[in-house]
Amino acid sequence: MLENVQVLYEEEELQARIAELAKQIDEDYKGKTVTVISVLKGAIFFTVDLVKKMKTPIELEVMQVSSYEGTESTQKINIKKDLDHSLEGKDVLIVEDIIDTGHTLNYLKEYLMTKHPKSLKLAVLADKKERREVDVKIDYTGFVIPNKFVIGYGFDYNEIGRNLPYIGYIETP
Repeated sequence: MLENVQVLYEEEELQARIAELAKQIDEDYKGKTVTVISVLKGAIFFTVDLVKKMKTPIELEVMQVSSYEGTESTQKINIKKDLDHSLEGKDVLIVEDIIDTGHTLNYLKEYLMTKHPKSLKLAVLADKKERREVDVKIDYTGFVIPNKFVIGYGFDYNEIGRNLPYIGYIETP
C-alpha cells in the first residue's frame, strides 16, 4: 500500500506553511497564553511542529476523538480521551489534522464550548472543503486539499503511514 503513495506536499512545503500559521497565531494571541488542544492521533505531528514555531506561551492538552473506520467517516463521534484540565476562562486553540465533512470538529467545538473557554479557535492542517456537510469556521488553514485519501505526516490508513515526512494520497478502491 505505501508503495502507491503519491506526494501531495513535500516536507519543506509543510514546514514553510506551518511557520506561516505559527506567525499568524502569535499575532492573534499577542500578550496571551493559549491552551492548545491537539486532537490525537493524527494532529500530533502538526501540533508539535506548530507549537515549536510559536512564540506565544502555551498550555498543551490532548484529546482523542474518532469518527473514522478505515477510509470512511462514520459520522458517529466518540471521545476516547477527554481533557485533563479546565478550559474555563482560557483562550483555546483546537489543532486538528483534517476537516472534511465537518461533523467531528463541529461536535468537538460545541462540546468544548460547554467548558466555558474565553475564546475558541480552530487550526487544521488539511481542509477537504468539497466534502463539507456541516459549516464549521476554521480560523487557521494549512492547505485546502482535493478529495483524496491522505496519508503521511500524521494521516494514516488503518494506523499505518503516519510517520511519512510528507503528505501523500492513495487511491482507494
